[in-house]
Amino acid sequence: MLSINPADLSERDNYKFLIGSIIPRPIAFVTTMSKDGVLNGAPFSYFNIVSSNPPMISLSIQRSGGNQKDTGRNILESGEFVVHIVDEHNVEKINQTAASLPSDQSEVQLAKLTPADSVKVAVPGVKEAKIRMECVLEQALELGGGDTPGCDFIIGKVVQFHIEENIYENGRIDPEGLAAVSRLAGNYYAKIGEIFEIQRPK
Repeated sequence: MLSINPADLSERDNYKFLIGSIIPRPIAFVTTMSKDGVLNGAPFSYFNIVSSNPPMISLSIQRSGGNQKDTGRNILESGEFVVHIVDEHNVEKINQTAASLPSDQSEVQLAKLTPADSVKVAVPGVKEAKIRMECVLEQALELGGGDTPGCDFIIGKVVQFHIEENIYENGRIDPEGLAAVSRLAGNYYAKIGEIFEIQRPK
């Protein structure tokens, strides 16, 4: 087995090891609103659950050369965002939102996604997602990097869930109906695949 010290590697090599090892990763499609009223949308696979009491999620938004991405800046300025689960039916459109656009252009509009009004936050979501979560900023940390931070670590509190009725039954979400996709390394994604059960020991 190889034994490698990450301090001896470049940032790019460490990145490759991480995204190749920590798989599959759930994908959050995040919408935010700029102070100029532009609806921004971008996918992030550094995304997970933080807590269920209250419901909180985390996003790690990588910076480029110390520069914040529109999503990170908008969340810090407005304190609001909407997280969507990426699935087999919307992944092609959402992939288009990963394009690098100027801050005054909307990726949501570029990808021909349909804005959907939120209930508790000012930021719209998109109708093409089977699940979306309205979030307010709980905490933000600047982490990593050298002279400047390498990422914005965002913890958001979910204040409203929106779930398509045909995948919801008796308080549970049907994983096959949701058909979520996950991120691998490079340009690769994965579907849910075979589902199996193992009883948790008492």
